[in-house]
Amino acid sequence: MKIETLEVSGFIPALHGMRNPKNSWDRGASVQYAHDGIIIGYADMKLAQQLVVAGTEHSKFMRQIQVWADFTMPRYWWSEADTYGFGTKNSCSTMHTISNRHLTMEEFEISVDDLLFTVYAIEDTIDTINQMIDDYKTTKDYNYVIQIKKMLPESFLQMRTWNTNYAELRNIYFQRKNHRLKEEWIETFCKWIESLPYSKELIMYEK
Repeated sequence: MKIETLEVSGFIPALHGMRNPKNSWDRGASVQYAHDGIIIGYADMKLAQQLVVAGTEHSKFMRQIQVWADFTMPRYWWSEADTYGFGTKNSCSTMHTISNRHLTMEEFEISVDDLLFTVYAIEDTIDTINQMIDDYKTTKDYNYVIQIKKMLPESFLQMRTWNTNYAELRNIYFQRKNHRLKEEWIETFCKWIESLPYSKELIMYEK
């Protein structure tokens, strides 16, 4: 499992819009540098944090701070992540690419805590899928691809490029920071959020 940040942008226009209700643009002192560098001024940060703790209806500017990242996560994790529906995700297609090569154990999320029975079952499933991949290449019978998709374990790692924003990430962070899928949500997803610019001051901020 891994999450790789591609781009974080929109701080300056988001903070500018944050000041629209009171026409207080002259009080902002935030600066954007090349290579995605950003310094949020004291007055902007103070107002931003006041709005964040006031609730989502007051902190709309957080929706305008955009994040793009590549998520390589198991299918069972994606079934939970898809609960959050207002981000845009472009996924690698199993339907179009699953039959292009033999699968290996490295393409599945295997933990040291997994039971040996689980590991052996995945290995057996991979062997069966790889045989069907060979059969598909020989016969061109697309039914093999359909059967492969039906057999694909939930631990299969799928990469998706996710476009989201600071408001959505704040919502997910506080819902998932104590989740029972510790390795997936806490140690991977939440740790990634904590690495984003000004995450402590905005996404994770509590009064």
